[in-house]
Amino acid sequence: MFDLIVKGGTLPDGQVADIGIVGDKITAIGSLDSAQAGQAFDASGDLVSPPFVDPHFHMDATLSYGLPRINTSGTLLEGIGLWGELKQVMTQDDIIARALTYCDWAASMGLLAIRSHVDTCDDRLLGVEALLEVREQVKDYIDLQLVAFPQDGFYRDPTARENTIRALDMGVDVVGGIPHFERTMSDGAASVKELCEIAAARGLQVDMHCDESDDPHSRHIETLAFETQRLGLNGRVAGSHLTSMHSMDNYYVSKLLPLIAEAEINVIPNPLINIVLQGRHDTFPKRRGLTRVKEMLAMGINVGWGQDCVLDPWYSLGTADMLDVAFMGLHVAQMTSPADMRTCFDMVTVNNAKTMGLKDYGLHVGAKASLVVLDANDPIEALRLRATRLCVVSNGRIVSQTPRADATLSLPERPKSSRRRHAPNTA
Repeated sequence: MFDLIVKGGTLPDGQVADIGIVGDKITAIGSLDSAQAGQAFDASGDLVSPPFVDPHFHMDATLSYGLPRINTSGTLLEGIGLWGELKQVMTQDDIIARALTYCDWAASMGLLAIRSHVDTCDDRLLGVEALLEVREQVKDYIDLQLVAFPQDGFYRDPTARENTIRALDMGVDVVGGIPHFERTMSDGAASVKELCEIAAARGLQVDMHCDESDDPHSRHIETLAFETQRLGLNGRVAGSHLTSMHSMDNYYVSKLLPLIAEAEINVIPNPLINIVLQGRHDTFPKRRGLTRVKEMLAMGINVGWGQDCVLDPWYSLGTADMLDVAFMGLHVAQMTSPADMRTCFDMVTVNNAKTMGLKDYGLHVGAKASLVVLDANDPIEALRLRATRLCVVSNGRIVSQTPRADATLSLPERPKSSRRRHAPNTA
């Protein structure tokens, strides 16, 4: 007897199977025609995926767009300045309300694991306290990891070091940093070294905003790779953004990529945000601010797309849809072959789960019973359509359902409805 059976879905590898769930675990995958269940959902003809995962977000700022004003230049630096203004007027209750609303959106989109940076350059640590409360409130349906993030610089801000350590003592999960925002390159390198040492001493993961710049001489990822190996942090470190690599000399990159691979650093490009923030000082040709995604994947580096921002000082759009993120990423990275597009789907599911170190993730017996039923034939069509999430299951419980988005037509001698699903011949 199962608590829930998801019937007849197509898994990302093309297998058609029923999924049997007891409690919060997947206990069977295969043909369960004769099995009894307390509840069933018919996924026949639809894609069943593990949940979407976002390893890079700023939940303390989300849904604050327009407060106290709009980023008129559209630049990263004005966004940081605007965030500094917002910090002076926001309240803990405001942060909690906005974050919980975003988590509602995320659950409806099948986004069930999020890593959020939380600013520690605020002596009150309002954001830290607020998101610790949110983490507790959503723990039954969203895995929320928090990163202690000294937004204004670990050394550049006079109390950031003390506050970052306080945040970790309060229960924040991951050590963050922003070396390219320190006042000098040497300070940036020193911040990487000390922050990695703090993580190693505490047994924590590291996730650095690293080289989010058009400056090809911003090379803190090299220091991060070195410190990762020196301290034995291999596989527990992420470098986010890495946009300066877009502008680096090819010879230097040919040295850098093997270092990243040897250190087993996870990489998180954020295509929606960096496509609009980077290259603002260029005329033409204009750089588009995405790191070397295909080249890193070819080196065996674990790369996953991140959302970064939704309706905040840096980005005026967003819906908590990781398929939107992957859709933009495949365009900017020119990953349009069938194999590349399937990789882009993996980059918002299994690759990101690896970055976050999620336990029992995936569609297999013994895994956590969290999954998404999509109105699509396969991962490529899910990307093309940014497919409707017909059903979202979290920890064995259906938490969201959405009707199919079929159009009703009134056209002579044509069908009465239209569904934009299509199975092209890719042989």
